[in-house]
Amino acid sequence: MSMLAEERRNRMLEIVQQKRFASLGELVEQLAVSESTVRRDLEVLEELGAAKRIHGGVLYTGASPQMPHFQSQEARQSSSKRAIAQRTAELISDGETLLLDGGSTTYEVARRLVGRPLHIVTTSLPVANLFASDPNSDLVFIGGNICPRSGVARGPYANAMLDRVRVQKTILSVAAVNGEGYFNNDLLLVETERAMMRAADEVIVAADSTKFGRSSLAHICPLGGVGRLVVDSSLDERWRRALREAGVAVVEA
Repeated sequence: MSMLAEERRNRMLEIVQQKRFASLGELVEQLAVSESTVRRDLEVLEELGAAKRIHGGVLYTGASPQMPHFQSQEARQSSSKRAIAQRTAELISDGETLLLDGGSTTYEVARRLVGRPLHIVTTSLPVANLFASDPNSDLVFIGGNICPRSGVARGPYANAMLDRVRVQKTILSVAAVNGEGYFNNDLLLVETERAMMRAADEVIVAADSTKFGRSSLAHICPLGGVGRLVVDSSLDERWRRALREAGVAVVEA
């Protein structure tokens, strides 16, 4: 019986993945099962992060994109990253306009926002793909030179578009945090992230505690250059104190 249930859920996931959005009626018809069975299976898929139930059906939110950046990050701090993503998503109110960066943590945040009534602006192809079939959200994709490792647009064309955008919140991922501030490992990306920051009323950084005390190639901004930072509970107290002294609100996941 459990094997049949597993096969049914795999088939359900195939249908949702192919269509990006499937109604409950479609799933009932194609799987030849009751609506209550479909709902139970969808609960399992949602717990796994593979799908998201919304009014009238289900959206595919899938596994991480098959890109080198996501593959290298997938096994690192996965439980912390999920907790940070969930806590960050809770800071967002329905109806808000958001600008989403293209890091692996930001992608996890985006997965938790699918199905909510939001205005999404993003430089990330993987993030845009999550919202492209979502009837509840409006999507604007910022174009530019696409990084093949991460699927993120950056460079002068992206920056020019961002200079014409205004949002309530920008959510960023970073590669490192130290006393000088926040860093990433792509010079073009950092220039684009600065444009993302200029476009926002508030900047939120989502970063796990392993990023602290490290450096990377390019400096984004000083420690106090963001409004809030969402981090896991393992962050050392000296870093919490440094962030508070810099005027950053620390939100623990």
